[in-house]
Amino acid sequence: MTETPNSLNFKEITIGYCKKFTVKINSKMLDDFAALSGDYNPLHMDSEYAEKTQFKKQVCHGMLLTSFFSKLIGMYIPGKNALYFSQTINFRSPCFVDDIVTVIGEVTKKHETTKMITVKTEIYNQNNICLINGIGKVIVRD
Repeated sequence: MTETPNSLNFKEITIGYCKKFTVKINSKMLDDFAALSGDYNPLHMDSEYAEKTQFKKQVCHGMLLTSFFSKLIGMYIPGKNALYFSQTINFRSPCFVDDIVTVIGEVTKKHETTKMITVKTEIYNQNNICLINGIGKVIVRD
């Protein structure tokens, strides 16, 4: 079943408005992302190779995780009225298959003249370790 996106307008969005959702990372996601992106780096795709690295197991593609920011903005903050303008990304810690990640967005600024919001974006694992953080800028269309 397809989820219906929020349809928040600029006036409805307040500083501090926050949304979050969780995702369990599985090996099919890594396979699908590799097929889509063309990134077949053995750190992501080969468990035997990954076991010999400092990570000791397969590492999820960082950009796979950041793709969840698209859901955060396009479905929740603000939803269908979003025009994703920019996103900074800081990779903090690795994510592994079977991790349960929480994707969080919080509105920190509103710019009246441009109808742009600033969204603090973060992804944490089940141990509350920050995996990725950054700042998204989103134009809220009417």
